[in-house]
Amino acid sequence: RRFRYPFINCTQCGPRYTICLDVPYDRARTTMRAFALCPACDREYRDPQSRRFHAEPIACPACGPRLRLIETGNRELRGDPIAEAARVLRDGRIVAIKGLGGFHLACDARNQSAVQRLRRRKHREQKPFAVMYSTLAAIGSDVVVREKELELLRDVARPIVLLRKGRDGAVAAAVAPGNPWIGVFLPYTPLHELLLAEFGGPLVMTSGNRSDEPIAIRDDEACERLREIADAFLLHDREIANRCDDSVARVIAGHPVLIRRARGYVPAPVETPGQFRQPVLGCGAHLKNAVCIGHDGFAWLGPHVGDLETDETCGAYEASIAHLARILRVSPQVAAHDLHPDYHSTRVALNMPIKRRFAVQHHHAHIAAVCAEYGLRVPVLGLAWDGTGAGADGTSWGGELLRVDGPRFERLATFRPIALPGGDAAIRDVWRIALAAIDDAFGGEAPVDGLRLFDAIPREHLAAVRSLIAQRTNAPRAHGVGRYFDAVGALLLSKGRSAYEGQVAVECSALGIERDAPPFEFEITAESPQQVDLRAMFRALVFLLRENSPPEELAGRFQATLVHVAASLVRDALKRFGRLPVILGGGCFKNAQ
Repeated sequence: RRFRYPFINCTQCGPRYTICLDVPYDRARTTMRAFALCPACDREYRDPQSRRFHAEPIACPACGPRLRLIETGNRELRGDPIAEAARVLRDGRIVAIKGLGGFHLACDARNQSAVQRLRRRKHREQKPFAVMYSTLAAIGSDVVVREKELELLRDVARPIVLLRKGRDGAVAAAVAPGNPWIGVFLPYTPLHELLLAEFGGPLVMTSGNRSDEPIAIRDDEACERLREIADAFLLHDREIANRCDDSVARVIAGHPVLIRRARGYVPAPVETPGQFRQPVLGCGAHLKNAVCIGHDGFAWLGPHVGDLETDETCGAYEASIAHLARILRVSPQVAAHDLHPDYHSTRVALNMPIKRRFAVQHHHAHIAAVCAEYGLRVPVLGLAWDGTGAGADGTSWGGELLRVDGPRFERLATFRPIALPGGDAAIRDVWRIALAAIDDAFGGEAPVDGLRLFDAIPREHLAAVRSLIAQRTNAPRAHGVGRYFDAVGALLLSKGRSAYEGQVAVECSALGIERDAPPFEFEITAESPQQVDLRAMFRALVFLLRENSPPEELAGRFQATLVHVAASLVRDALKRFGRLPVILGGGCFKNAQ
Protein backbone atom coordinates (compact mmCIF):
# COMPACT_ATOMS: atom_id res chain seq x y z
CA ARG A 1 0.00 0.00 0.00
CA ARG A 2 3.02 2.28 0.19
CA PHE A 3 4.29 1.47 -3.30
CA ARG A 4 5.90 4.64 -4.78
CA TYR A 5 4.87 6.67 -1.75
CA PRO A 6 7.35 9.60 -1.42
CA PHE A 7 7.20 9.74 2.39
CA ILE A 8 7.74 6.11 3.32
CA ASN A 9 10.00 5.55 6.33
CA CYS A 10 10.83 3.20 9.20
CA THR A 11 12.35 3.73 12.65
CA GLN A 12 15.88 3.73 11.18
CA CYS A 13 15.41 6.39 8.53
CA GLY A 14 13.35 9.40 7.62
CA PRO A 15 13.18 12.90 9.03
CA ARG A 16 13.90 13.75 12.65
CA TYR A 17 15.73 17.00 13.30
CA THR A 18 13.89 18.93 10.60
CA ILE A 19 10.39 17.98 11.82
CA CYS A 20 11.13 18.13 15.56
CA LEU A 21 9.28 20.86 17.46
CA ASP A 22 10.32 19.81 20.95
CA VAL A 23 11.58 16.88 22.99
CA PRO A 24 11.11 14.14 23.89
CA TYR A 25 10.92 13.07 20.25
CA ASP A 26 7.33 11.93 19.86
CA ARG A 27 4.84 12.34 17.04
CA ALA A 28 2.85 14.93 19.00
CA ARG A 29 5.99 17.09 19.16
CA THR A 30 6.76 16.91 15.44
CA THR A 31 5.16 18.45 12.40
CA MET A 32 3.63 15.01 11.71
CA ARG A 33 1.06 15.78 14.39
CA ALA A 34 -0.99 17.39 11.63
CA PHE A 35 -1.60 13.92 10.09
CA ALA A 36 -3.95 11.59 11.97
CA LEU A 37 -2.99 7.94 11.52
CA CYS A 38 -5.27 5.73 9.49
CA PRO A 39 -6.25 2.36 11.14
CA ALA A 40 -3.57 0.40 9.21
CA CYS A 41 -0.74 2.81 10.15
CA ASP A 42 -2.03 3.04 13.72
CA ARG A 43 -1.79 -0.75 14.13
CA GLU A 44 1.83 -0.76 12.90
CA TYR A 45 2.73 2.21 15.09
CA ARG A 46 1.45 0.45 18.22
CA ASP A 47 2.71 -3.08 17.46
CA PRO A 48 6.08 -3.84 19.15
CA GLN A 49 6.71 -6.56 16.55
CA SER A 50 6.34 -4.15 13.62
CA ARG A 51 9.40 -2.45 12.19
CA ARG A 52 7.30 0.72 12.22
CA PHE A 53 6.67 0.53 15.96
CA HIS A 54 6.85 4.12 17.18
CA ALA A 55 8.28 5.34 13.89
CA GLU A 56 7.11 8.89 14.57
CA PRO A 57 6.89 10.05 10.92
CA ILE A 58 4.92 6.90 9.92
CA ALA A 59 2.44 7.58 7.12
CA CYS A 60 0.90 6.17 3.97
CA PRO A 61 -1.01 7.58 0.99
CA ALA A 62 -4.28 7.34 2.96
CA CYS A 63 -3.20 9.47 5.91
CA GLY A 64 0.16 11.10 5.28
CA PRO A 65 1.70 14.05 3.46
CA ARG A 66 0.89 14.56 -0.20
CA LEU A 67 2.66 16.09 -3.15
CA ARG A 68 1.45 18.73 -5.57
CA LEU A 69 3.11 20.52 -8.46
CA ILE A 70 2.28 24.13 -9.16
CA GLU A 71 3.51 26.52 -11.78
CA THR A 72 4.41 30.11 -11.03
CA GLY A 73 1.10 31.83 -10.53
CA ASN A 74 -0.19 29.06 -8.23
CA ARG A 75 -1.76 26.95 -11.01
CA GLU A 76 -1.69 23.30 -9.93
CA LEU A 77 -0.69 20.83 -12.63
CA ARG A 78 -2.81 17.72 -12.96
CA GLY A 79 -1.44 14.17 -13.05
CA ASP A 80 1.31 12.50 -11.04
CA PRO A 81 3.36 15.38 -9.51
CA ILE A 82 6.64 13.47 -9.84
CA ALA A 83 6.05 12.54 -13.48
CA GLU A 84 5.00 16.11 -14.25
CA ALA A 85 8.02 17.55 -12.45
CA ALA A 86 10.32 15.26 -14.47
CA ARG A 87 8.62 16.47 -17.66
CA VAL A 88 9.19 20.11 -16.68
CA LEU A 89 12.85 19.34 -15.99
CA ARG A 90 13.26 17.54 -19.33
CA ASP A 91 11.90 20.68 -21.00
CA GLY A 92 14.95 22.54 -19.65
CA ARG A 93 13.04 24.40 -16.97
CA ILE A 94 13.77 24.88 -13.26
CA VAL A 95 11.83 23.25 -10.44
CA ALA A 96 11.90 24.23 -6.75
CA ILE A 97 11.61 21.01 -4.75
CA LYS A 98 10.61 20.89 -1.09
CA GLY A 99 12.88 18.33 0.50
CA LEU A 100 13.87 17.25 3.99
CA GLY A 101 15.39 20.39 5.49
CA GLY A 102 14.53 22.98 2.89
CA PHE A 103 14.02 23.60 -0.81
CA HIS A 104 16.31 22.66 -3.68
CA LEU A 105 16.45 24.37 -7.04
CA ALA A 106 16.75 21.65 -9.66
CA CYS A 107 17.48 21.51 -13.37
CA ASP A 108 18.89 19.07 -15.92
CA ALA A 109 22.61 18.80 -15.13
CA ARG A 110 23.45 17.94 -18.74
CA ASN A 111 21.55 20.89 -20.23
CA GLN A 112 23.96 23.82 -20.56
CA SER A 113 21.27 26.43 -21.27
CA ALA A 114 19.17 25.26 -18.30
CA VAL A 115 22.15 25.49 -15.92
CA GLN A 116 23.10 28.92 -17.25
CA ARG A 117 19.50 30.08 -16.84
CA LEU A 118 19.59 28.93 -13.21
CA ARG A 119 22.82 30.86 -12.69
CA ARG A 120 21.36 34.06 -14.14
CA ARG A 121 18.17 33.85 -12.12
CA LYS A 122 19.87 32.90 -8.86
CA HIS A 123 22.62 35.54 -9.37
CA ARG A 124 25.25 32.89 -8.78
CA GLU A 125 27.88 33.65 -11.36
CA GLN A 126 30.39 30.81 -11.03
CA LYS A 127 30.15 29.06 -7.65
CA PRO A 128 29.78 25.32 -8.38
CA PHE A 129 26.42 23.56 -8.19
CA ALA A 130 25.96 20.14 -6.58
CA VAL A 131 24.66 17.29 -8.73
CA MET A 132 22.46 14.42 -7.57
CA TYR A 133 22.78 11.05 -9.33
CA SER A 134 20.36 8.15 -9.04
CA THR A 135 22.98 5.44 -8.41
CA LEU A 136 26.65 4.86 -7.65
CA ALA A 137 27.06 3.27 -11.09
CA ALA A 138 25.81 6.46 -12.73
CA ILE A 139 28.28 8.54 -10.70
CA GLY A 140 31.18 6.21 -11.56
CA SER A 141 30.54 6.57 -15.28
CA ASP A 142 30.85 10.37 -15.11
CA VAL A 143 33.43 11.26 -12.45
CA VAL A 144 36.53 9.81 -10.79
CA VAL A 145 35.56 7.94 -7.60
CA ARG A 146 38.02 6.24 -5.27
CA GLU A 147 37.19 3.64 -2.63
CA LYS A 148 37.11 6.03 0.34
CA GLU A 149 34.93 8.41 -1.65
CA LEU A 150 32.56 5.54 -2.45
CA GLU A 151 32.25 4.84 1.27
CA LEU A 152 31.43 8.48 1.91
CA LEU A 153 28.83 8.57 -0.88
CA ARG A 154 27.21 5.42 0.55
CA ASP A 155 27.19 6.72 4.11
CA VAL A 156 23.76 7.00 5.72
CA ALA A 157 24.32 10.76 6.10
CA ARG A 158 24.45 11.12 2.29
CA PRO A 159 26.66 14.23 2.15
CA ILE A 160 27.62 16.05 -1.01
CA VAL A 161 31.08 14.64 -1.79
CA LEU A 162 33.67 16.64 -3.73
CA LEU A 163 35.00 14.44 -6.53
CA ARG A 164 37.42 15.08 -9.37
CA LYS A 165 35.70 15.56 -12.71
CA GLY A 166 35.88 12.68 -15.17
CA ARG A 167 34.99 12.59 -18.83
CA ASP A 168 34.25 15.83 -20.67
CA GLY A 169 30.58 16.48 -21.30
CA ALA A 170 29.39 14.29 -18.42
CA VAL A 171 27.55 17.32 -17.10
CA ALA A 172 27.13 20.83 -18.48
CA ALA A 173 30.28 22.96 -18.29
CA ALA A 174 28.29 25.62 -16.38
CA VAL A 175 27.79 23.25 -13.41
CA ALA A 176 31.32 23.88 -12.06
CA PRO A 177 33.08 26.33 -14.40
CA GLY A 178 36.85 26.55 -14.04
CA ASN A 179 36.87 23.98 -11.25
CA PRO A 180 38.28 20.43 -11.50
CA TRP A 181 36.03 19.30 -8.63
CA ILE A 182 32.31 18.66 -8.62
CA GLY A 183 30.00 18.07 -5.67
CA VAL A 184 28.05 14.84 -6.11
CA PHE A 185 25.52 13.05 -3.92
CA LEU A 186 22.90 10.32 -3.92
CA PRO A 187 19.16 10.55 -3.17
CA TYR A 188 18.44 10.58 0.55
CA THR A 189 14.62 10.59 0.58
CA PRO A 190 12.04 8.51 -1.32
CA LEU A 191 10.96 11.69 -3.09
CA HIS A 192 14.46 12.15 -4.54
CA GLU A 193 14.66 8.43 -5.45
CA LEU A 194 11.41 8.60 -7.38
CA LEU A 195 12.18 11.88 -9.14
CA LEU A 196 15.68 10.81 -10.26
CA ALA A 197 14.33 7.49 -11.55
CA GLU A 198 11.54 9.24 -13.43
CA PHE A 199 13.84 11.89 -14.88
CA GLY A 200 16.49 9.42 -16.03
CA GLY A 201 19.65 11.45 -15.52
CA PRO A 202 21.59 13.62 -13.06
CA LEU A 203 20.01 16.79 -11.69
CA VAL A 204 21.56 19.97 -10.40
CA MET A 205 20.33 20.22 -6.80
CA THR A 206 21.35 23.52 -5.28
CA SER A 207 20.06 25.26 -2.18
CA GLY A 208 16.65 26.86 -2.67
CA ASN A 209 17.52 30.46 -1.94
CA ARG A 210 18.62 33.68 -3.51
CA SER A 211 22.27 34.58 -3.03
CA ASP A 212 23.21 35.37 0.60
CA GLU A 213 19.81 34.27 1.94
CA PRO A 214 18.99 31.20 4.06
CA ILE A 215 17.44 28.19 2.37
CA ALA A 216 13.62 28.47 2.06
CA ILE A 217 11.58 26.04 4.17
CA ARG A 218 7.92 27.19 3.94
CA ASP A 219 5.72 26.86 0.87
CA ASP A 220 4.59 30.49 0.91
CA GLU A 221 8.13 31.70 1.56
CA ALA A 222 9.52 29.64 -1.33
CA CYS A 223 6.80 30.68 -3.77
CA GLU A 224 7.50 34.32 -2.96
CA ARG A 225 11.30 34.31 -2.72
CA LEU A 226 11.92 31.87 -5.58
CA ARG A 227 9.18 32.90 -8.01
CA GLU A 228 11.65 34.68 -10.30
CA ILE A 229 13.96 31.63 -10.32
CA ALA A 230 11.74 28.54 -10.51
CA ASP A 231 9.25 27.70 -13.26
CA ALA A 232 7.41 25.19 -11.07
CA PHE A 233 7.23 24.12 -7.42
CA LEU A 234 7.06 20.52 -6.22
CA LEU A 235 5.47 20.95 -2.80
CA HIS A 236 4.22 18.77 0.01
CA ASP A 237 2.16 19.52 3.10
CA ARG A 238 4.58 18.26 5.76
CA GLU A 239 5.93 21.34 7.50
CA ILE A 240 9.69 21.78 7.89
CA ALA A 241 10.25 23.00 11.45
CA ASN A 242 14.03 23.49 11.22
CA ARG A 243 16.06 24.30 8.14
CA CYS A 244 19.01 22.02 7.50
CA ASP A 245 21.00 22.36 4.29
CA ASP A 246 22.99 19.54 2.69
CA SER A 247 26.32 18.59 4.26
CA VAL A 248 29.51 18.78 2.17
CA ALA A 249 32.54 16.53 2.61
CA ARG A 250 35.66 15.38 0.82
CA VAL A 251 38.40 12.82 1.32
CA ILE A 252 41.82 14.21 2.24
CA ALA A 253 44.79 11.88 2.72
CA GLY A 254 42.44 8.91 2.88
CA HIS A 255 40.17 10.35 5.57
CA PRO A 256 36.73 11.99 5.29
CA VAL A 257 36.70 15.69 6.17
CA LEU A 258 33.51 17.68 6.65
CA ILE A 259 33.47 21.04 4.93
CA ARG A 260 29.86 21.89 5.80
CA ARG A 261 28.21 20.05 8.69
CA ALA A 262 24.44 19.94 8.42
CA ARG A 263 21.88 17.36 7.27
CA GLY A 264 22.79 13.84 8.28
CA TYR A 265 25.23 14.92 10.99
CA VAL A 266 23.17 17.41 13.05
CA PRO A 267 22.60 17.37 15.96
CA ALA A 268 25.01 14.48 16.67
CA PRO A 269 27.44 15.74 19.35
CA VAL A 270 31.19 15.66 19.70
CA GLU A 271 32.31 14.10 22.97
CA THR A 272 34.66 16.49 24.77
CA PRO A 273 37.62 15.54 26.99
CA GLY A 274 36.11 17.35 30.00
CA GLN A 275 32.73 18.26 31.47
CA PHE A 276 31.08 21.65 31.09
CA ARG A 277 30.21 23.01 34.52
CA GLN A 278 27.51 25.20 32.98
CA PRO A 279 25.86 25.19 29.52
CA VAL A 280 28.07 27.21 27.17
CA LEU A 281 26.98 28.75 23.87
CA GLY A 282 29.63 28.89 21.15
CA CYS A 283 28.42 31.72 18.91
CA GLY A 284 30.60 30.98 15.89
CA ALA A 285 32.17 33.38 13.43
CA HIS A 286 30.78 35.62 10.70
CA LEU A 287 31.32 33.43 7.64
CA LYS A 288 30.07 29.83 7.31
CA ASN A 289 28.49 30.14 10.72
CA ALA A 290 27.18 27.29 12.85
CA VAL A 291 26.33 27.44 16.54
CA CYS A 292 27.33 25.05 19.31
CA ILE A 293 26.16 24.37 22.85
CA GLY A 294 28.52 22.70 25.31
CA HIS A 295 26.62 20.70 27.91
CA ASP A 296 27.83 17.99 30.30
CA GLY A 297 30.52 16.12 28.34
CA PHE A 298 29.41 16.99 24.82
CA ALA A 299 29.53 19.76 22.24
CA TRP A 300 26.20 19.83 20.39
CA LEU A 301 26.51 21.49 17.00
CA GLY A 302 23.67 23.10 15.09
CA PRO A 303 23.48 23.00 11.29
CA HIS A 304 25.44 25.22 8.94
CA VAL A 305 23.72 28.63 8.90
CA GLY A 306 25.90 30.46 6.38
CA ASP A 307 27.38 33.94 6.19
CA LEU A 308 25.74 36.41 8.58
CA GLU A 309 25.41 39.07 5.88
CA THR A 310 21.63 39.61 5.67
CA ASP A 311 18.73 40.13 8.06
CA GLU A 312 17.24 36.81 6.92
CA THR A 313 20.40 34.83 7.68
CA CYS A 314 20.83 36.57 11.02
CA GLY A 315 17.24 35.60 11.86
CA ALA A 316 17.98 31.99 10.91
CA TYR A 317 21.07 32.12 13.13
CA GLU A 318 19.07 33.22 16.17
CA ALA A 319 16.40 30.59 15.45
CA SER A 320 19.12 27.92 15.32
CA ILE A 321 20.34 28.92 18.80
CA ALA A 322 16.81 28.88 20.21
CA HIS A 323 15.97 25.46 18.74
CA LEU A 324 19.21 23.83 19.86
CA ALA A 325 18.72 25.13 23.40
CA ARG A 326 15.11 23.94 23.40
CA ILE A 327 15.80 20.36 22.33
CA LEU A 328 18.73 20.11 24.78
CA ARG A 329 16.54 21.52 27.55
CA VAL A 330 19.26 23.97 28.59
CA SER A 331 19.65 27.70 28.98
CA PRO A 332 23.21 28.81 28.20
CA GLN A 333 24.87 30.57 31.12
CA VAL A 334 28.13 31.37 29.34
CA ALA A 335 28.73 32.68 25.80
CA ALA A 336 31.96 32.41 23.82
CA HIS A 337 32.16 34.83 20.89
CA ASP A 338 34.64 36.10 18.33
CA LEU A 339 36.97 39.00 19.11
CA HIS A 340 35.50 41.02 16.24
CA PRO A 341 33.09 43.54 17.79
CA ASP A 342 30.96 44.07 14.68
CA TYR A 343 30.00 40.47 13.91
CA HIS A 344 26.32 39.73 14.39
CA SER A 345 27.32 36.65 16.38
CA THR A 346 29.28 38.89 18.77
CA ARG A 347 26.37 41.29 19.18
CA VAL A 348 24.03 38.39 19.97
CA ALA A 349 26.40 37.20 22.70
CA LEU A 350 26.74 40.69 24.19
CA ASN A 351 22.96 41.14 24.29
CA MET A 352 22.14 37.81 25.91
CA PRO A 353 20.79 37.91 29.49
CA ILE A 354 23.68 35.90 30.91
CA LYS A 355 26.40 36.57 33.46
CA ARG A 356 29.59 35.49 31.69
CA ARG A 357 30.96 36.13 28.23
CA PHE A 358 34.33 35.32 26.72
CA ALA A 359 35.88 36.85 23.61
CA VAL A 360 37.90 34.14 21.86
CA GLN A 361 40.54 34.81 19.26
CA HIS A 362 39.48 33.24 15.96
CA HIS A 363 42.58 31.10 15.34
CA HIS A 364 42.89 30.02 18.95
CA ALA A 365 39.32 28.73 18.47
CA HIS A 366 40.35 26.78 15.34
CA ILE A 367 43.06 24.91 17.23
CA ALA A 368 41.03 24.47 20.43
CA ALA A 369 38.21 22.93 18.39
CA VAL A 370 40.53 20.27 16.98
CA CYS A 371 41.86 19.60 20.49
CA ALA A 372 38.28 19.03 21.67
CA GLU A 373 37.44 16.79 18.71
CA TYR A 374 40.47 14.56 19.31
CA GLY A 375 40.33 14.68 23.11
CA LEU A 376 43.72 16.39 23.53
CA ARG A 377 44.30 18.01 26.91
CA VAL A 378 48.02 18.70 26.59
CA PRO A 379 49.78 21.73 25.07
CA VAL A 380 49.84 21.57 21.26
CA LEU A 381 51.40 23.38 18.33
CA GLY A 382 48.70 24.66 16.00
CA LEU A 383 49.04 25.94 12.46
CA ALA A 384 45.90 28.02 11.88
CA TRP A 385 45.81 29.11 8.26
CA ASP A 386 42.76 30.77 6.72
CA GLY A 387 41.68 34.05 5.21
CA THR A 388 40.72 36.46 7.96
CA GLY A 389 40.20 36.61 11.70
CA ALA A 390 40.48 39.44 14.21
CA GLY A 391 43.82 39.20 15.98
CA ALA A 392 44.64 39.90 19.61
CA ASP A 393 46.74 42.90 18.51
CA GLY A 394 43.94 44.51 16.50
CA THR A 395 45.21 43.37 13.09
CA SER A 396 43.79 40.68 10.82
CA TRP A 397 45.40 37.27 11.42
CA GLY A 398 45.23 34.08 9.39
CA GLY A 399 48.72 32.64 8.97
CA GLU A 400 49.47 31.69 12.55
CA LEU A 401 51.60 29.19 14.43
CA LEU A 402 50.27 29.07 17.98
CA ARG A 403 51.28 27.17 21.08
CA VAL A 404 47.91 26.41 22.66
CA ASP A 405 47.44 25.19 26.21
CA GLY A 406 43.69 25.12 26.86
CA PRO A 407 42.47 28.70 27.39
CA ARG A 408 45.92 30.18 26.80
CA PHE A 409 47.94 30.60 23.63
CA GLU A 410 51.23 32.08 22.49
CA ARG A 411 51.67 33.41 18.97
CA LEU A 412 54.94 31.95 17.76
CA ALA A 413 54.90 32.88 14.07
CA THR A 414 52.83 34.55 11.39
CA PHE A 415 53.08 35.67 7.76
CA ARG A 416 54.29 39.07 6.66
CA PRO A 417 51.08 41.07 6.23
CA ILE A 418 49.71 42.04 2.83
CA ALA A 419 47.81 45.30 2.36
CA LEU A 420 44.15 45.01 1.40
CA PRO A 421 43.65 48.23 -0.59
CA GLY A 422 40.01 49.20 -0.41
CA GLY A 423 39.39 46.95 2.59
CA ASP A 424 36.68 44.37 1.91
CA ALA A 425 36.67 45.33 -1.79
CA ALA A 426 40.04 43.59 -2.13
CA ILE A 427 38.53 40.24 -1.08
CA ARG A 428 36.47 40.27 -4.30
CA ASP A 429 38.78 42.33 -6.53
CA VAL A 430 41.79 40.14 -5.85
CA TRP A 431 43.98 41.98 -8.36
CA ARG A 432 44.29 44.61 -5.61
CA ILE A 433 45.91 42.04 -3.29
CA ALA A 434 48.22 40.84 -6.06
CA LEU A 435 49.26 44.44 -6.75
CA ALA A 436 49.91 45.03 -3.04
CA ALA A 437 52.01 41.85 -2.81
CA ILE A 438 54.29 42.64 -5.72
CA ASP A 439 54.43 46.30 -4.72
CA ASP A 440 55.78 45.14 -1.35
CA ALA A 441 58.15 42.69 -3.01
CA PHE A 442 59.64 45.38 -5.28
CA GLY A 443 59.93 48.12 -2.65
CA GLY A 444 56.96 50.19 -3.79
CA GLU A 445 57.62 49.91 -7.52
CA ALA A 446 55.32 47.08 -8.62
CA PRO A 447 56.23 46.11 -12.23
CA VAL A 448 52.81 45.45 -13.79
CA ASP A 449 53.89 45.60 -17.44
CA GLY A 450 54.01 42.17 -19.04
CA LEU A 451 51.63 40.65 -16.49
CA ARG A 452 48.35 39.64 -18.13
CA LEU A 453 46.41 40.13 -14.91
CA PHE A 454 46.80 43.89 -15.10
CA ASP A 455 46.16 44.31 -18.84
CA ALA A 456 42.40 44.46 -18.23
CA ILE A 457 42.61 46.87 -15.27
CA PRO A 458 42.12 50.55 -16.25
CA ARG A 459 45.22 52.61 -15.64
CA GLU A 460 43.33 55.04 -13.40
CA HIS A 461 42.20 52.14 -11.17
CA LEU A 462 45.77 50.92 -10.86
CA ALA A 463 46.92 54.42 -9.96
CA ALA A 464 44.19 54.84 -7.34
CA VAL A 465 44.98 51.52 -5.66
CA ARG A 466 48.72 52.23 -5.73
CA SER A 467 47.96 55.51 -3.97
CA LEU A 468 46.01 53.67 -1.23
CA ILE A 469 48.93 51.30 -0.73
CA ALA A 470 51.54 54.05 -0.64
CA GLN A 471 49.58 56.26 1.76
CA ARG A 472 48.33 53.32 3.85
CA THR A 473 44.85 54.76 3.52
CA ASN A 474 41.94 52.31 3.64
CA ALA A 475 44.46 49.52 3.18
CA PRO A 476 44.36 47.34 6.31
CA ARG A 477 47.12 44.76 6.53
CA ALA A 478 46.28 41.05 6.76
CA HIS A 479 48.40 38.04 7.70
CA GLY A 480 46.08 35.41 6.21
CA VAL A 481 47.48 32.60 4.06
CA GLY A 482 44.18 32.77 2.15
CA ARG A 483 45.17 36.23 1.01
CA TYR A 484 48.44 34.81 -0.35
CA PHE A 485 46.40 32.26 -2.29
CA ASP A 486 44.33 35.17 -3.64
CA ALA A 487 47.39 37.12 -4.71
CA VAL A 488 49.20 34.19 -6.32
CA GLY A 489 46.01 32.84 -7.87
CA ALA A 490 45.18 36.21 -9.41
CA LEU A 491 48.64 36.37 -11.01
CA LEU A 492 48.69 32.77 -12.27
CA LEU A 493 45.09 32.63 -13.48
CA SER A 494 45.08 36.23 -14.77
CA LYS A 495 41.79 36.55 -12.90
CA GLY A 496 41.18 39.89 -11.26
CA ARG A 497 37.89 39.18 -9.54
CA SER A 498 36.64 36.42 -7.27
CA ALA A 499 32.98 35.75 -8.10
CA TYR A 500 32.44 34.01 -4.76
CA GLU A 501 34.30 33.83 -1.47
CA GLY A 502 37.53 31.90 -1.97
CA GLN A 503 37.08 31.22 -5.69
CA VAL A 504 40.53 32.31 -6.84
CA ALA A 505 42.18 30.55 -3.90
CA VAL A 506 40.30 27.32 -4.70
CA GLU A 507 41.22 27.46 -8.39
CA CYS A 508 44.83 28.27 -7.56
CA SER A 509 45.09 25.24 -5.25
CA ALA A 510 43.50 23.03 -7.91
CA LEU A 511 46.02 24.30 -10.47
CA GLY A 512 49.02 23.19 -8.44
CA ILE A 513 48.81 19.41 -8.82
CA GLU A 514 52.47 18.87 -9.73
CA ARG A 515 54.14 16.63 -7.16
CA ASP A 516 57.70 17.20 -5.88
CA ALA A 517 57.80 20.75 -7.26
CA PRO A 518 60.77 22.77 -5.96
CA PRO A 519 59.80 25.51 -3.49
CA PHE A 520 60.49 29.19 -4.03
CA GLU A 521 62.94 30.99 -1.83
CA PHE A 522 61.51 32.31 1.45
CA GLU A 523 62.76 33.77 4.72
CA ILE A 524 61.66 33.36 8.32
CA THR A 525 62.71 36.24 10.57
CA ALA A 526 64.13 35.73 14.06
CA GLU A 527 61.82 38.29 15.71
CA SER A 528 59.01 37.29 18.07
CA PRO A 529 56.63 36.32 16.67
CA GLN A 530 58.59 35.07 13.68
CA GLN A 531 57.45 36.32 10.28
CA VAL A 532 57.33 34.33 7.06
CA ASP A 533 58.60 36.59 4.29
CA LEU A 534 57.59 35.56 0.74
CA ARG A 535 58.73 38.67 -1.10
CA ALA A 536 61.45 36.71 -2.91
CA MET A 537 58.77 34.33 -4.16
CA PHE A 538 56.72 37.18 -5.64
CA ARG A 539 59.79 38.61 -7.39
CA ALA A 540 60.47 35.19 -8.91
CA LEU A 541 56.83 34.80 -9.95
CA VAL A 542 56.88 38.12 -11.80
CA PHE A 543 60.02 37.19 -13.76
CA LEU A 544 58.79 33.67 -14.56
CA LEU A 545 55.35 34.87 -15.68
CA ARG A 546 57.01 37.34 -18.03
CA GLU A 547 58.93 34.39 -19.47
CA ASN A 548 55.61 32.50 -19.98
CA SER A 549 56.37 29.73 -17.49
CA PRO A 550 53.40 27.33 -17.18
CA PRO A 551 50.97 28.47 -14.45
CA GLU A 552 50.54 24.84 -13.33
CA GLU A 553 54.24 24.57 -12.59
CA LEU A 554 54.27 27.86 -10.67
CA ALA A 555 51.17 26.89 -8.67
CA GLY A 556 52.87 23.63 -7.70
CA ARG A 557 55.95 25.51 -6.59
CA PHE A 558 53.83 27.94 -4.54
CA GLN A 559 52.13 25.09 -2.69
CA ALA A 560 55.49 23.36 -2.19
CA THR A 561 56.74 26.63 -0.67
CA LEU A 562 53.87 26.62 1.85
CA VAL A 563 54.63 23.00 2.73
CA HIS A 564 58.28 23.86 3.40
CA VAL A 565 57.26 26.95 5.38
CA ALA A 566 54.93 24.87 7.57
CA ALA A 567 57.61 22.23 8.16
CA SER A 568 60.24 24.84 9.00
CA LEU A 569 58.02 26.66 11.49
CA VAL A 570 56.97 23.47 13.25
CA ARG A 571 60.52 22.07 13.32
CA ASP A 572 61.82 25.25 14.95
CA ALA A 573 59.00 25.24 17.51
CA LEU A 574 59.60 21.58 18.40
CA LYS A 575 63.25 22.32 19.07
CA ARG A 576 62.15 25.05 21.45
CA PHE A 577 59.28 23.29 23.27
CA GLY A 578 60.05 19.61 22.85
CA ARG A 579 57.77 16.90 21.46
CA LEU A 580 54.16 18.17 21.14
CA PRO A 581 51.14 17.17 19.03
CA VAL A 582 50.85 19.26 15.84
CA ILE A 583 47.41 20.43 14.74
CA LEU A 584 46.35 21.90 11.40
CA GLY A 585 43.25 24.10 11.47
CA GLY A 586 41.53 26.69 9.31
CA GLY A 587 40.08 26.76 5.82
CA CYS A 588 43.40 26.49 3.97
CA PHE A 589 43.75 22.93 5.23
CA LYS A 590 40.58 21.92 3.38
CA ASN A 591 42.86 21.93 0.35
CA ALA A 592 43.18 18.29 -0.71
CA GLN A 593 46.33 18.85 -2.76
